[in-house]
Amino acid sequence: QVQLVESGGGLVQAGGSLRLSCVASGRTFSTYVMGWFRQAPGKEREFVAAITWIGSTYYSDSVKGRFTISRDNAKNTVYLQMNSLKPEDTAVYYCAAKTSTAQVMVPRGYDFWGQGTQVTVSS
Repeated sequence: QVQLVESGGGLVQAGGSLRLSCVASGRTFSTYVMGWFRQAPGKEREFVAAITWIGSTYYSDSVKGRFTISRDNAKNTVYLQMNSLKPEDTAVYYCAAKTSTAQVMVPRGYDFWGQGTQVTVSS
């Protein structure tokens, strides 16, 4: 069992930056694919970014070039650095973990989820 706890959300003006963190419990963090997803009101949960245990990264087209995912296996933590934020980035952001590298952009393939952290970008 893996427990994930996100932090770092908040209110920021358009063009600003935030860094989200997700701390995982358990001793096998380094073997998990870690993903970030987001869900805006009335919309489906959508993929944002993912990172494998060897550091390969994946991004949605909407955040590519603005967001950076990274991980620190010694701290059991995955980060999402978000720059040049836009009002359309407003959503609850979720951290997720899975053991397989297949379909990292698909939410249903993830085994564990955090409770989410709210990100609000004002115009």
